[in-house]
Amino acid sequence: MLNKPPGLVVHPAAGNASGTLVNALLFHDPAFGAVERAGIVHRLDKDTSGVMVVAKSEAAMAELQRQFKARETEKEYVALVWGTPPPRSRIETQIGRHPAHRQKMAVLKEGGRNAVSNYELLEQFAETAWVRIRIETGRTHQIRVHMAHLGHPVVGDAVYGRARNRPLPVKPGRQMLHAARLAFNHPASGKRLSFEAPLFDDMRRLLDSLRDE
Repeated sequence: MLNKPPGLVVHPAAGNASGTLVNALLFHDPAFGAVERAGIVHRLDKDTSGVMVVAKSEAAMAELQRQFKARETEKEYVALVWGTPPPRSRIETQIGRHPAHRQKMAVLKEGGRNAVSNYELLEQFAETAWVRIRIETGRTHQIRVHMAHLGHPVVGDAVYGRARNRPLPVKPGRQMLHAARLAFNHPASGKRLSFEAPLFDDMRRLLDSLRDE
């Protein structure tokens, strides 16, 4: 298990050949080199922080991938979003590539993949809200797309958020989205495991400042 910091890319790609999570895993333990994708079972966006599980054997990798595909895992996030959302909501839509902007995802009327998110309001501030989001599916950018679709984009999201003139006590340097908890069955013993990841300093400082206002 690991708590991925913001700004860390998971997989090497064009423009990010080094300094990725995969590079760090291989440096930490060359054994990851014998596992598909260096043991990366799932991913988080570059600027999303939080808990991730990695596998150190092919058998563990296959079983964890099966659990994610079968929706046997529990994935819980926290986020700071704009506006005043309802106390709780279940969001079920189709998500796919944006028809005009191919680098973005979007809610589609048809042709996308089913995506389900459940959120609840934890704290309401003057211009923003602190929410918990449990996802049943794992589509690309799912939470960011769903919250923007509701009219409450994630604070600091430069892709799916709209420019806001209202200043915050601490300027966010990235989207304020954090994978807070992950639960799954141990791939060998079958025992149910649950892991939580603490917030990083940038989110904690902004949240504390909002509470002090």
